[in-house]
Amino acid sequence: MTARLRRRIGFEIELMAPPGVNRRTLAFDLAGRCGGTVRPVWHHDSEPSLVPGLGRFLHLTQAFEVRRPDGALLCTLADDVTLLAGLDTAAPAVPGWFRILTDDRRLLALLAAQCDPGGSLAAALNPAAELWGTTAQRHGLIHRLDAPGGATIALASPLTGERERPCEVITPPLANDHHKALAELLEPARELGFTVPEEAAVHLHVDGGPFRRPEALANLVRLFAYWREPLRAMLATNPACRRLAPLPAPLVAAVSGTPNTQELRQAAKDGELTKFFDVNLTQVLTDNPPLRDTVEIRILPGGIDAGEIVDRAALVELLLERCLDPEPIPFAPAEPADAAGALMELAAEALAQR
Repeated sequence: MTARLRRRIGFEIELMAPPGVNRRTLAFDLAGRCGGTVRPVWHHDSEPSLVPGLGRFLHLTQAFEVRRPDGALLCTLADDVTLLAGLDTAAPAVPGWFRILTDDRRLLALLAAQCDPGGSLAAALNPAAELWGTTAQRHGLIHRLDAPGGATIALASPLTGERERPCEVITPPLANDHHKALAELLEPARELGFTVPEEAAVHLHVDGGPFRRPEALANLVRLFAYWREPLRAMLATNPACRRLAPLPAPLVAAVSGTPNTQELRQAAKDGELTKFFDVNLTQVLTDNPPLRDTVEIRILPGGIDAGEIVDRAALVELLLERCLDPEPIPFAPAEPADAAGALMELAAEALAQR
């Protein structure tokens, strides 16, 4: 019997399409099943740069919103640059697939607002070019937009290397019937031949509001720092998953006492906290979250079975509820077998309070 979740949770589930299939295929399949619509949108991400002196490129890649007949969002299907295994990196671009690159977040936001993700590569930069009173120039397969003074603003290039196959299924926050909602997305994906990538993870986004209290935030840090290995063993965290790391030492040191919110924020700053840790706390460490007010749990393994994903999420949900208890979460026992049992006892404590 599948567990029942009680919290509003948004899911990010990383999948891989088989050769010849892509995330657009799944988008139209899902829309067809519910009588809904598909809208191309941009997905924002970054990647290492091969240009000397430029650490990374920011890019826009084609993603797809699927909406129900009443306009409600069913899901968004996007690329994930961490999914690499099994892709033919030498494969040429499939017609209609392209991306836009720049090196400034402000330019990226402007390009996303002006350029059409459902258009063509040849015309991709034209709306932005009009803002500068210039035109994009073609250089082989690449289209380049330069400012009148000569500085490059953006590039548009074919999406090579089978990058249309990675597919992160992003749900809106689900308030109830989590299993049913995920099955509606994952069963069609399985039928189309989608699989769990080698590097895959499932991410959970839960409402960050209750964890803004310093006692709850400190307990979150204790849970994911003091119990890191027992948690990863219990949840079967994928060792090949990228962009995971233990929480930074200054933040962990801060929760040895009873820190206030400002002390936790300073410790996070000292530790150079980003989203790419086992748990993403960046949104709850500011008064005005720039994206969404959530805590993101990043250590669940990849999956394509709704029941397995919900069962693991249910354990996480109980442990998060334990974090809301002002009583500090203790250190995990040293022995792995003892730690596993103690972790379940923490979850049982929360269950008993329901």
